[in-house]
Amino acid sequence: MQIPATDGLADAFAAYPDHGDRHSGVLMYPDAFGIRPVIRDLAGQLAGHGYYVLVPNFFYREGPTPVIDLPEHIGEAERSALVSRLMPLIKDLTPERFLSDADAYLGFLTAQPEVGAGPVAVTGYCIGGLLATRTAAAHPGQVAALAAFHAPVAADGTESLLRLNADVHFGHAATDITPEALGELNQSLEAAGVAYTSEIYPGTVHGFTMPDTDAFDPAGLRLHWDRLLPLLTSALAKG
Repeated sequence: MQIPATDGLADAFAAYPDHGDRHSGVLMYPDAFGIRPVIRDLAGQLAGHGYYVLVPNFFYREGPTPVIDLPEHIGEAERSALVSRLMPLIKDLTPERFLSDADAYLGFLTAQPEVGAGPVAVTGYCIGGLLATRTAAAHPGQVAALAAFHAPVAADGTESLLRLNADVHFGHAATDITPEALGELNQSLEAAGVAYTSEIYPGTVHGFTMPDTDAFDPAGLRLHWDRLLPLLTSALAKG
């Protein structure tokens, strides 16, 4: 799919059930490694629960997916070199640029004939979790559910969380956040007055949801589904 965005066409793909009903929309942001088979699998599994899932290439300014060549499996030996290549792209995706893109992504999602009226959800992984958080904060009247996994969700400052008006789940890798920092983050969510869960997934490292990396943790991925699916059911049902 091609989404008309701020600086061109953002390539994307959608996954949704094959029956004729309209479905609640979910905007899913991948991690920095971008759209690839494991992301398509995650979107497909989520779609199987009755959602229309749109996954954009947020690095579209650099070209269509794949923006960089990836090995079939991303081991620790390859990760640092790949991240070094991606860091300039992450820095170029300023909050101002991204929020304009997010408007386009949400507009495209809600205009699809398979997507029902009503609120949507946003979810994301790694940097995609930060982008999901920014999207939810910028669209408090439209985004009813926010989920982010192994993501720097407070990178814009905890005060940014005060703009949230969504039910929230943050699933943190044990290597990404200390219990003290988690407590501060959760205090900010309390101050925002949102319904939330925010927890450290035991024994996990950054990237634990991604089966094509050495960081993958099967128990962490199962817990991710155990938290994500009830969140979407309750938040999108109540609007």
